[in-house]
Amino acid sequence: MTTIVPLALPEVLLITPKRHGDARGWFAETWSRKALAEAGVDADFVQDNQAFNARRGTVRGLHFQQAPHPQAKLVRVLKGAILDVAVDVRAGSPTFGRWVAAELTAEGGEQLFVPRGFAHGYVTRVDDTELFYKVDGQYAPQTEGGVLWNDPDLGVDWGVSAEEAILSDKDRVLPRLKDMPPAAF
Repeated sequence: MTTIVPLALPEVLLITPKRHGDARGWFAETWSRKALAEAGVDADFVQDNQAFNARRGTVRGLHFQQAPHPQAKLVRVLKGAILDVAVDVRAGSPTFGRWVAAELTAEGGEQLFVPRGFAHGYVTRVDDTELFYKVDGQYAPQTEGGVLWNDPDLGVDWGVSAEEAILSDKDRVLPRLKDMPPAAF
């Protein structure tokens, strides 16, 4: 049976599918509409994405899409390990600006459900890390938004310094949360 645990921001869920193993290896049901619905998640996933990260310390995020094309994500690691981070960026939310993080590993099979209205990002813990994630909205670059990964007001402990972090040019210049225009979801 899959274990689903709400984190400190209860809309963000840590999901660990049960692995059934024998001498051949293991099998796991990695996504079940029924199991997520029972946990209160009503996401209709429309796209699967895969990302490869060559180096430890690669940071991607913190990204989101806003209305009319918001996205929820279900993230898992196929190879390697990450620290996966979700930040509440919903204007007016009582937990606006708060974040949660979870270690996701290929070995453990953990997944993170990141709902709409949360910025998402991760840092790789080892070289050659590969992720797979489902989204419930099509990619729409005109609705993209983001928050600076190391915004001091957020205080996310990424486990990597700004000098060590490997970032895209786009992620280096994202605004701090306090400077970001209100997003709609």
